[in-house]
Amino acid sequence: MGGIQTSEFIQQKFAEHYKKNLSSILPPSKIDNREFAFLLFKEKTMVRHRGFTSAESFQNFLLEAEPSDVYYSSAYFERPEAEMDAKGWLGTDLIFDIDADHIPTQCDKQHDMWTCKNCGASGQGAKPEKCAKCGGLKFSELNWLCDTCLESAKKETIKLIDVLEHDFGFSEKELRLAFSGHRGYHVHIEDVAVRTLDSMARKEIVDYMAGIGVELGVYDFEKGVTPSLDGPGWSARIAKGTYEFLLSTTKEQLEKAGLSKVTATRIVEQKNTILETWKNKGPWRMLKGIGPDNWKRILQQGIAQQSVKIDTVVTTDVHRLIRLSNTLHGETGLKKVEFAAGEIERFDPLKSAIAFTDGTIRVKVGETPEFRLGDAVYGPFRNETAELPTAAAIFLLCKRVAKPLEEPVIVQ
Repeated sequence: MGGIQTSEFIQQKFAEHYKKNLSSILPPSKIDNREFAFLLFKEKTMVRHRGFTSAESFQNFLLEAEPSDVYYSSAYFERPEAEMDAKGWLGTDLIFDIDADHIPTQCDKQHDMWTCKNCGASGQGAKPEKCAKCGGLKFSELNWLCDTCLESAKKETIKLIDVLEHDFGFSEKELRLAFSGHRGYHVHIEDVAVRTLDSMARKEIVDYMAGIGVELGVYDFEKGVTPSLDGPGWSARIAKGTYEFLLSTTKEQLEKAGLSKVTATRIVEQKNTILETWKNKGPWRMLKGIGPDNWKRILQQGIAQQSVKIDTVVTTDVHRLIRLSNTLHGETGLKKVEFAAGEIERFDPLKSAIAFTDGTIRVKVGETPEFRLGDAVYGPFRNETAELPTAAAIFLLCKRVAKPLEEPVIVQ
C-alpha cells in the first residue's frame, strides 16, 4: 500500500512538525566540522556532503528540504562538504548502535513479514535466503516493533553501559544515550580520548564487547582457579553469565553446548549444589565426571550470555552517519530521543518518542499486528478504515501499511 499520495501526506506532516518544534532541533557539537545528510521523500534520494556554520543555517535548510530522515557524521572533518577522500579526517566519536534486528527474539515470527519482489510470495519472520516458490533473491520487508523486541534491545544497552562504565572507565555523564526512533538505542561518546582511534582500534573494542578472544586456558578447575564474581573485567562477566546460564539451563541446551547426555543429566540434577557453591564465591564445586573440557564448554555459554550484541559496522566505521536527536524516523514517525543513562530502566520509548500528539487522521489500513503507542493498544487490523490518533496513523503510514483518507491541514 502507499504511493505518492501517502509520501506527500507524510512529508507535509513531518514539515508541519519541524516548523512547530524547530527550536528543539539543534545541530551537534562542532557543527563546522560535521557532514550532514538528508534522506528526501522524493524517490528516497539522499542528499550528502552538506555543511553548516550555524544552527540557524541548518534549521533553515531543514525547513526547506522537508526530509524524512536527518543524519550527521560521527566524524569531524576539515572540509565537510568535500568528497570523502578530500574531507580531511580529524577524528570520530565512539558510537554504538543496538538494534533488535541483531538480537534473536521470538516476536519477529509474530509481527515481521516479507514479500518476494519477483513472484509476490510472502511469509512471517526473517526473510529467507531465496524464495522457495520462484528462487528469487530480492524481498521487501516489514520490520515491526513491540515491547518484547524493544525490551531485548534495552537489556543489551544496559549490558553495554555496564561494560563502558566498569571496564572502560567512562562516567555516566560521558555517555549520551538515545532511543533511535525505531527498534533500538544509540550510545554516543564524544570524549577527545576516543576521537583518533582508527578502525582497527575500534574493532578491538567491538571484540571486547562480544567476548571474542577471552582466554579460558588461564583457568584450572582442578586447582580451584576459576572465574570469580569479584574478578576484573571478563572474569566476573564469565562467572555471572555462567551462573545465569546454569540457573535456567536444560539438558537439551547443555547437549547443544557439546556435553554428553550423561553429563548434561548430572549437571541438571546437581544444579542447586553448583549454584549454592557460587553464592559462597567458590571455588566451584567439582562434580564427578564433569572435567575441565566440559566446564569450558559451559563457560562459553556464559560468555554468550554476557556478550553485548551491537552493530559492529557502526562502531568500526570512522565515517559513519548517525541520526540527529529530536528528528523524526522515516519508518515510524517517532523521534530519536536522548535521555540520561541512569534512566534507562524506566524509560519507555513508545511513550517518550511520540512526536505527534494532537488530532486524529482517517486511514485505510491493510494487514497489521497489534501495536502499542503510549498507553493505548491498536489493531490488529485487517483491511479496514479507522480514525486514529495522529501518532498511530503516522506510524502506519510510515510503515506503508495504510493510506490517508483525508488531506493534511497545512500550518502556515
